[in-house]
Amino acid sequence: MLNIIWPIFIIISYIYAIITGNIEKVNVEIFNSVNEAVSLSINLLGAMCLWCGIMKIAQNTNLIIRFTKLLNPIMNWLFPELKENKEAKEQIAMNMTANILGIGNASTPLGLKAMETLQKDNKDKERLSDSMAMLIVLNTASLQIIPTTIIAIRVSLESKNPTSIIVPVWIATICAAIAGVISVKLFIAKEQKRQMTIKRRR
Repeated sequence: MLNIIWPIFIIISYIYAIITGNIEKVNVEIFNSVNEAVSLSINLLGAMCLWCGIMKIAQNTNLIIRFTKLLNPIMNWLFPELKENKEAKEQIAMNMTANILGIGNASTPLGLKAMETLQKDNKDKERLSDSMAMLIVLNTASLQIIPTTIIAIRVSLESKNPTSIIVPVWIATICAAIAGVISVKLFIAKEQKRQMTIKRRR
């Protein structure tokens, strides 16, 4: 879909620039944006390497196992299907940890790996399991205690107070996570009730 949307936006922008006589400004801004993108990438590289390295160290030690045990009561409630699936629980715990630390670049591959593990135990390969739906919601809501990436971007743009967004990020992500979890639980309960009704009729 994005392969269609972005070219349409670019074509519309160029046509509008030609009509309004601003084609030179568009060309100048294209090169300025390229330079800014490269500078931003270099500035973010250090922060990304730091946190990805920390996650790799945690992955090769007992930290993830301990964190998984700490999250066990919450994980068992969020993912009741995974009580015996330690591998999936560890991967989800790592994904949640990366999100909490605000490193979306590290959480994405961890989330994909967890989804692959969940898909192996999924009976209906054409539909999401309850655990897969919950993981998608949690990963999208992305509860963050330390919004590392956003802070790094604000630092690179010379913000006077780059950490001032921490409390608003807490509020936004906590509200999003609560709303998402409640919605998924309600949909799961509704689907289970529907399945029971179908079985009774049979």
